[in-house]
Amino acid sequence: MTVTRPARLTGAALCGALALVIAVWLLRDLAAFGSPAELVWYWAGESAFLLRRRAATSLVDPLLLIACVATAFAALRSSSAAPALAATGVVTLALRLPGLWATGVDVLVTTLITLALATGLVVTAAAGRRPAESHDELSPRPRAGAAVTAGVLFAVAGVVWAAWEVHGATTLPVEFTVDRFTGGRSLLLPALAVPPGWLNVMLAVLFLVTAASAFARAPYARPLGLLAGLLMTGWGVAGVAIALRLGWVEHLGALDDDARLTIATSAYGLLAGIAVLVLLAGRGPSSRPVRHRPVAALPPSPPSPPPPGW
Repeated sequence: MTVTRPARLTGAALCGALALVIAVWLLRDLAAFGSPAELVWYWAGESAFLLRRRAATSLVDPLLLIACVATAFAALRSSSAAPALAATGVVTLALRLPGLWATGVDVLVTTLITLALATGLVVTAAAGRRPAESHDELSPRPRAGAAVTAGVLFAVAGVVWAAWEVHGATTLPVEFTVDRFTGGRSLLLPALAVPPGWLNVMLAVLFLVTAASAFARAPYARPLGLLAGLLMTGWGVAGVAIALRLGWVEHLGALDDDARLTIATSAYGLLAGIAVLVLLAGRGPSSRPVRHRPVAALPPSPPSPPPPGW
């Protein structure tokens, strides 16, 4: 199945609108901080900037912006962009849903607009499908080796992210654990930030689903894997950058077990995220639908019994 041209244009427009909404908030934060470097360190989790000022955006926002722009280009260029549109829409819905119970009218309005646009992406991908024609290039499946390797990396990431959340739920007070899912006042979060507990669960589910699709070499494995790899790489880069900036790597032996495991998780996210992006970015074997000749165009069958000299 492919996507009709009106559906592709609609999907690209919806992705552009999503990117525009995110860009407005990013520009607002950039104007408040004045320095792009300070805003980037804030997204990464630098405690000095977290205590001095608060931004409305978090690391999720620039990563979603990149995903929306990439999906818009894919929709304009390829008739097999339905999986990319659906993946971007579903992930955006999952990450933006907590904004419904956030404080602030502007955040609520932004959340409602974002959820509506993301729902439109999913509906467009589903309603705009049509049977593939001979000139259409079908969505390439990842190669077997790349798919299995990416599946293993995603499966490990999903287990690790889920284990971190289970560890937090069993060691933190109940009130703090609840706030990690609802974005309560005990957390100093940006206005549009996804609560960390909700984020970890959503990422764990995304990584595990992506692993299953990669093992099955499903048609949507490549776009879903690229999106999940982008998110994994983003968190890995942020964690490793903070560890290097604060000198944790040089004093690794003096840190407690949780800190060392946090650094190891960030390093794995960085390396595994880059690996899956490289593995899935290469186009696997693609195919075009075969146009079958109608029965009338086939050569006539020989008569029975055949005449002499047939």
